[in-house]
Amino acid sequence: MEALQSIGSPLIREVRGLGLMVGIELKQKVAPYLQALQDRHIIALNAGLTTIRLLPPLVITRDQLDRVVWL
Repeated sequence: MEALQSIGSPLIREVRGLGLMVGIELKQKVAPYLQALQDRHIIALNAGLTTIRLLPPLVITRDQLDRVVWL
């Protein structure tokens, strides 16, 4: 979560979560970003119109987490 918060993009309104459950609230609709993640073989869902929801499995590796954060 700290890595996501450190991105500092003007598009990100807030990063929140608990454990591996993370919500990234954007300042615009998330549909094109979800499609871009899917094109990179990353499964993410929307949680409303402006929030990307990440729910990785508990067995995810650090390398896999870094791949998502530093695309």
